[in-house]
Amino acid sequence: MSEVLVTVERGRLIESIHRGDIAIVNAKGEVISSVGDIGKVVFARSSMKPLQAIPVIETGAADHYHFDDGDLALACASHNGEKQHTKRATSILSRLELDEAHLKCGTHPPRRQEAYEELIRSGGESTAIHNNCSGKHSGMLATAKYMNENVDDYYKIDHPVQQRILSVISELTDVPKEDIEIGTDGCGVPVHGIPLRNLALGFARMADPSDLKETRQQSIGRVTDAMMNAPEMVGGTSRFCTDFMKHMRGKMFGKVGAEGVYCVGVPKAGIGIAVKIEDGNSRATSSVILEILSQMDLIDEKEAKVLESYHFPTLLNARKEKVGMLKPVFSIYQKV
Repeated sequence: MSEVLVTVERGRLIESIHRGDIAIVNAKGEVISSVGDIGKVVFARSSMKPLQAIPVIETGAADHYHFDDGDLALACASHNGEKQHTKRATSILSRLELDEAHLKCGTHPPRRQEAYEELIRSGGESTAIHNNCSGKHSGMLATAKYMNENVDDYYKIDHPVQQRILSVISELTDVPKEDIEIGTDGCGVPVHGIPLRNLALGFARMADPSDLKETRQQSIGRVTDAMMNAPEMVGGTSRFCTDFMKHMRGKMFGKVGAEGVYCVGVPKAGIGIAVKIEDGNSRATSSVILEILSQMDLIDEKEAKVLESYHFPTLLNARKEKVGMLKPVFSIYQKV
């Protein structure tokens, strides 16, 4: 069962706790360490986006439509809807000779409050381009357009776009396609349910693809390099994904998923890390990830200092006074 990973302290009391599970796996599928139940099937949600971006490269669409690092990073993004994100998504669609009306991700306001306020002041309205998944959908449309496939239903599970993605996920995580649980994500595309151990394996193979065929190694390298080279596209201002990869300076890549999922690939160590917070509250994920990296000595003092606010998030009252904090309380050094 899940174990207590993070406590929420206010005054002298532990006010709340976050239980969860941690899987740390190498590219051969060997479990390096675990906490909780790593056989639990979880929906990977947006943490799967780096794997979902691989077919954009392998179909030839990325080269044909001149995707650079920023474009590929946006295809992996759960972005803030800032201008830097919407302009790039619009640019991708323009190269496809499509527009935002072709995006099937639905509409929500920009995730960053300042971006939403700016949009309102300008007299604009939220559209699908502001959806945090518009980059992923633009990448999916690129593959459909390049492969001369229907661009109207690219989001459905039986479409070739989604079948290619399903094959990549199956191959990298060692879960047969028929055993992958399929649901519907917040942006309308299929979401994939696999054991947490296998999700970590997928990120381990993204971190160390050396045992894979050369073309897959190259495509994985382009995706992970893009995320680390253009981290501002993966999240945006004041987002953990962006700040984490920015300050890791090419040492590792990470991707958030909704409902308390976070995954990291560490190329130097050849490992993947997958975390699921049982109650779905993502406020605990950065604390858990940074604690894992600290316990494994994969983060130095300078990096730890600059990311301290994510490691030990503070609780503020309405006057912006510190009234509590989140504290990781687990150890990865236990019997697997």
